[in-house]
Amino acid sequence: MDVTLLGTGAPAGLPRPDCPCAACATALGPDARAATAVLVDGALLLDLTPGAAFAAARAGHSLAGVRQVLLSHPHNGPVVEVPAGLPQPGRVPDGRELALLTGHRVRAVAMDAGGTGYAVTGPAGQRLLYLPPDGAPAGLEEATAESYDMVLADVVGRPDALARLRAVGAAGPTTDVIAVHLDHDVPPGPELRRRLAAAGARAVADGTTLTVGAYEDVPDVPRRTLVLGGARSGKSVEAEQRLESFPDVLYVATGGTRGGDGEWAERVAAHRERRPGSWRTAETTDLVPLLREDGPPLLIDCLSLWLTDVMDSVGAWDDAEWAGGGEKSLRERVRELADAVRRTRRTVVAVSNEVGSGIVPATASGRRYRDELGRLNAAFGAECEQVLLVVAGQALVLRG
Repeated sequence: MDVTLLGTGAPAGLPRPDCPCAACATALGPDARAATAVLVDGALLLDLTPGAAFAAARAGHSLAGVRQVLLSHPHNGPVVEVPAGLPQPGRVPDGRELALLTGHRVRAVAMDAGGTGYAVTGPAGQRLLYLPPDGAPAGLEEATAESYDMVLADVVGRPDALARLRAVGAAGPTTDVIAVHLDHDVPPGPELRRRLAAAGARAVADGTTLTVGAYEDVPDVPRRTLVLGGARSGKSVEAEQRLESFPDVLYVATGGTRGGDGEWAERVAAHRERRPGSWRTAETTDLVPLLREDGPPLLIDCLSLWLTDVMDSVGAWDDAEWAGGGEKSLRERVRELADAVRRTRRTVVAVSNEVGSGIVPATASGRRYRDELGRLNAAFGAECEQVLLVVAGQALVLRG
């Protein structure tokens, strides 16, 4: 079963008309995208958009063989005139199945935010899922017998849709996840590709034809990632975004509650507000047992607070205790943590502060902490497939 993406952009396209934002200004050439429409084996058209016939022609196809046009958006009719020869667009009621003479079967999938999703099974049994913009499947409560071969979804706008599919097995390791309905929320080009790859997804240019079931193009998600950055750089947001499309994440908060500290309580509340409701939270600095266990992905925020706790426990702030065994104890704890990262089978995203590029601390203890955090970051990063540095909200890939 072949699918041709006549467009891959949001309903308004990319760039948006008259939008002066930086993402729209740089959405040129292959990064320019018409509204999403999908042609399946030349027989089924999912969503009718302006210029669909011309887009098909540019891709080397014709709409003359289309036998069914289905709408996914919440509105009930096409926003454009139906080209001559095309069937009148329609919509399959939620849960109902439509059988085409071409051998394709189309089942309507209920959504949580309006619109209709479509599960398409080809004549040879390949399975495709197409979701509308801003929507996620509703009612996915039980595990699915088999995963889809390909998913076309709003990965940037609704990463939780992919998380829901993964939670029930509808999207698995071999599922080719293609981002569609792409808007200006993320700059195009390398940044878009980086963000999607972290979610195990990819984007293709308008006019691309894909074969459902081709596995070789599925991105390999880094299993261990270290995200570095200064204060308020956006490092925690970057780390959280990397796991938004995965279910049952365990958020490991190493900072504790700090009773009586109102400013700290506000920081903790802001972090909790950003997290998906399906995530669980563990407040602990005992990271090694978590890394040794099997389980869902870990988001550790952050290593700098873990180091503070360990330095407290070994007496690192007292010169005599530091010289009398504290330094050796700290080195052993860091080695133990790095070894656990090397051996872990879990997906791990860890956050840490990058403090070695600023003002030299005025105190000996401050300089000691700065030096030890640099060593910790280097040891942890050496065991990660990917290391990022976030500056002014922009992620720079240092490794991977």
